[in-house]
Amino acid sequence: MNISVLGCGRWGTFLAWYCSSIGHDVLIWGRENSRSLLSLQSERKNTYLQLQDSIILTTSLEDALNHGDYIIISISAQELRGLVRVIADLGVVGKTFILCMKGIEDSSGKRLSQIMTEELETSNKIAIWVGPGHVQDFISGIPNCMLIDSVEINTTREIARNVSSDLIRFYYGEDLIENEIGAAAKNVMGIAAGMLDGFCYSSLKGALMARGAREISRLVNAMGGKEITPYGLSHLGDYEATLFSQYSHNRKFGEMLVKGDKFDKLAEGVSTSKALVLLARDYNVELPICAAVNDIVNNGAHAKEVLLDLFLRPIKRQF
Repeated sequence: MNISVLGCGRWGTFLAWYCSSIGHDVLIWGRENSRSLLSLQSERKNTYLQLQDSIILTTSLEDALNHGDYIIISISAQELRGLVRVIADLGVVGKTFILCMKGIEDSSGKRLSQIMTEELETSNKIAIWVGPGHVQDFISGIPNCMLIDSVEINTTREIARNVSSDLIRFYYGEDLIENEIGAAAKNVMGIAAGMLDGFCYSSLKGALMARGAREISRLVNAMGGKEITPYGLSHLGDYEATLFSQYSHNRKFGEMLVKGDKFDKLAEGVSTSKALVLLARDYNVELPICAAVNDIVNNGAHAKEVLLDLFLRPIKRQF
């Protein structure tokens, strides 16, 4: 198939490399001022991998949209609406867009597929590709399981069949609401885990895992999703890669924050925590962990006091 990847950061470049490695014709699009694209154009590699010679690099969004049967998007979640409006202005129809990103619009609390649906012509199909995995592990040949979901099961099955390999085994999702919310929310849990690591409270990450998944399941249920889904690949299944991995940007951000160090890479959980607080208000659901992370990273609350209060609250029932 012809596949275009919009975004040339760590994950976008890997997705292009991966799709090329399993036999697809791949093009990568990046903005003209993108340092990542300039580096790929001059050296055809980044910190993580060497691109195949067959992969096309371009700054022409129109060329990228024309090339791809599948259009994979891997950019910052907060930049998605702006990009999709440009895509819509180009009159794109009949394409399959696959969102390989985890976040929620922080100004509205809207899921990324909602943004796509609002902005694009209705003949375009929207899917998500989420779940655990780090570029560094995949490049080393370490396999993992991931998830494809969309509103149409036939679209889900088709995408999963076309991008599956021995390196990544795909499962079908059947709850788009939760799989998006869960995938985004695990980044917030990752920030919390990093802060616990920074304070040498790593033993509390077990409690964080259990309570975090339960917290998100309550939100998902209130939003009309399946309460069990957070315990699958998109959320709890991604915890190992987010709460414990040295490669997780969100975990590292949380750790460096409480140590007073600066982290210069994207940590989507910062914006997502703000969005989840909006959703908690709108759906009248308590999200104590998400609220605590938001208070710390967006409102300047004292991290150690907030975390200790969170985990040492008065005795209450487990569920």
